[in-house]
Amino acid sequence: MPKIKTHSGAKKRFKLTKKGLVKRAHAFKSHILNKKTTKRKRNLRKTVIADVTNTAKVKKMIPYK
Repeated sequence: MPKIKTHSGAKKRFKLTKKGLVKRAHAFKSHILNKKTTKRKRNLRKTVIADVTNTAKVKKMIPYK
């Protein structure tokens, strides 16, 4: 059976935890940061677990992680 190609965008954006959950970064942290509060920007730095509804799709895009 042939190898599955990894999605290049997904491999840069997602990581898997030991339990198999998908970790992702927050959006809205790249530009136009003046109007955002310091607290909000600090919280956007943290990683979060992706929603369960998207987990299967992301895992299919990164099969070898």
